[in-house]
Amino acid sequence: MSEELTPENPETEEAEPVKQRKNGLYPGVSDELAASMKSGWADTELHGLEPIAQAGHTADRRAALSARFPGERLVVPAGRLKTRSNDTEYAFRASTEYAYLTGDQTQDGVLVLEPKDGGHEATVYLLPRSDRENGEFWLDGQGELWVGRRHSLTEAEQLLGIPAKDVRELPAALTEATGPVRNVRGHDAAIEAALTDKVTAERDEELRVFLSEARVVKDAFEIAELTKACDITARGFEDVVKVLDKAEATSERYIEGTFFLRARIEGNDIGYGSICAAGPHATTLHWVRNDGAVRSGELLLLDAGVETNDLYTADVTRTLPINGTFTPLQRKIYDAVYEAQEAGIAAVKPGAGFRDFHDAAQRVLTEKLVEWGLLGDRSVDEVLELGLQRRWTLHGTGHMLGMDVHDCAAARTESYVNGTLEPGVCLTVEPGLYFQADDLTVPEEYRGIGVRIEDDILVTEDGNRNLSDKLPRQADEVEAWMARLKG
Repeated sequence: MSEELTPENPETEEAEPVKQRKNGLYPGVSDELAASMKSGWADTELHGLEPIAQAGHTADRRAALSARFPGERLVVPAGRLKTRSNDTEYAFRASTEYAYLTGDQTQDGVLVLEPKDGGHEATVYLLPRSDRENGEFWLDGQGELWVGRRHSLTEAEQLLGIPAKDVRELPAALTEATGPVRNVRGHDAAIEAALTDKVTAERDEELRVFLSEARVVKDAFEIAELTKACDITARGFEDVVKVLDKAEATSERYIEGTFFLRARIEGNDIGYGSICAAGPHATTLHWVRNDGAVRSGELLLLDAGVETNDLYTADVTRTLPINGTFTPLQRKIYDAVYEAQEAGIAAVKPGAGFRDFHDAAQRVLTEKLVEWGLLGDRSVDEVLELGLQRRWTLHGTGHMLGMDVHDCAAARTESYVNGTLEPGVCLTVEPGLYFQADDLTVPEEYRGIGVRIEDDILVTEDGNRNLSDKLPRQADEVEAWMARLKG
């Protein structure tokens, strides 16, 4: 990585010269070099740009937001870069709320809805193209020659369908603003500082909750994106099966890297840290170290999802026999989880309670645990009442899915887990059984086996649609699929 010159204060006025970084190799910039760098550049302004595909949908979302909070200024930041180490940053990912309302993904952006004529006037505040007069474009660490060209404000307006202004002017404007204000917190410290005496935690939380609940029912654009995410994810799983021999020669990280390659080729990224859990690691619910051995005869629990370029993620799990064939005990446990998932998926339909699919899957798993003699002489109903099955089922059977892998997390309980399903809701159904390696309450041969099957289910007008059905689930089909891919 090259060492750039950066300003001591990244928020200096654009007329102020950019200053060199400490310990830079060049002592300064000569007048002649500065003059040279200001001139001789072609005009690269883009004209006649078409709006992004979701511009109409983001306008509808802003309209719903406006109707909910009439007469109030609403501020929704994208967020800023976060330092990974010294002067290197993590890859930027815009806040979900900002991207949902604008379709934009650029750092430092802020959407502001100003009350006007009984509604709101939306403005997106962005960093303009880096300045050539003060040398920012080649001296600043975030300048155009270091990290790439930004859209001009005019270009952004064409793409997003929203008037655009210079974000560097926004903190001062917000400081002087009057009237009620709400802000989505946790993304931009400068914006929060400018609003510190104008907002309350309670009012800001109401805004966050509304934007979370607004995403419960997906529009047509979102459903198409989630379908795309599942299709790419299926190809990522196929990639993994094809290289399981190489994973056996190395570690779980070969699996992680293989799936990540597909995510970056066809999407924006992985939607969450991939769980590539082989052998007893499959009993750790969020195993993301991915540094363990991959051994023939054991199971691989792969929980992974591709995030599309518009930031919608899949969330799929398959539990695969590493050598391509389940042992009788592995198959018995796998079939129990499959039966539970089938019951859960069947319970996903309009008018059903959100909890219904969880209850249906948990009942099947409990019946199996009782049948196998792991709960003594207790009845299924007694076990469920006491929650004793949770020693081996551990987690809930699913969650909302969308731009966040655990989407709509700030929604009120009555709108989420105690709510009713309706067409356009997308959720996961993912029962599992996990027998820890040190669990002395189960037969020794069970210990270290973990199985989870997870699919992304869309509620439709007449039932549901499995968006991730390109990946087989039934045990015989899984074995045949793996044999075909391994050649």
